[in-house]
Amino acid sequence: MEKEKISQKTWFTVLFLIIFFPVGLFTMWKYKKFNKVARIIITAIFVISFVSAFFEPDDSTDSAGQSSKATTESQAKKVTSKKATTAKAKKSVPTEYSSALRKAETYGNSMYMSKQAIYDQLVSEHGEKFSKKAAQYAMKNLKIDWKKNALAKAKDYSDTMYMSKQGIYDQLKSQHGEKFTEKEAAYAIKHVKANWKENALKKAKDYQGQDMSKEAIRDQLISNYGEKFTQEEANYAVKHLK
Repeated sequence: MEKEKISQKTWFTVLFLIIFFPVGLFTMWKYKKFNKVARIIITAIFVISFVSAFFEPDDSTDSAGQSSKATTESQAKKVTSKKATTAKAKKSVPTEYSSALRKAETYGNSMYMSKQAIYDQLVSEHGEKFSKKAAQYAMKNLKIDWKKNALAKAKDYSDTMYMSKQGIYDQLKSQHGEKFTEKEAAYAIKHVKANWKENALKKAKDYQGQDMSKEAIRDQLISNYGEKFTQEEANYAVKHLK
């Protein structure tokens, strides 16, 4: 009688059904281990298990997808909430406040007024007559570069009124003038393009038209109660008078 090979032994088939079922199934059917019904049942169990494992969803992928979806939904909710809050805030602003802001923008962008001057104009009984709260709201939400406004004012004083450097500086920061801060006024004077000697000459000609003497004109040009030009600028002006 021929000696049975190892692969033909029942224990071999059982072992491979456990550790590597394709080989176990193969030997089970080839050498007809167990009865036919048992072989069919065993085969069905392994096939079903294999198919189930193959088509089972990837938990990590599903988890990542759910996490990504949750994050996206959370961000969408935040954006929606922010828009709703902004819309609600805009809707809840009183008409008077919005009107005050528009007035302030006109004064700032068209007339180049200072922050303090605009506020005073908004609440003034001789000006816009807005409430203090409306004016405060306007100033809080007004987007203006005050230094550039001061510079625009300085240029206007130089080009149209021929004022001196010191005269413009004092006018910019005066509480009876433009009401800019000292820093804003200093910025304007530093950056304004002006020929101060020519300004002095034009002022001198205006005074000459009032039949003033050259010496009286010189004194008026350099006076701290007058035009505030330097001595050099005043001398240049008087020298070039006809």
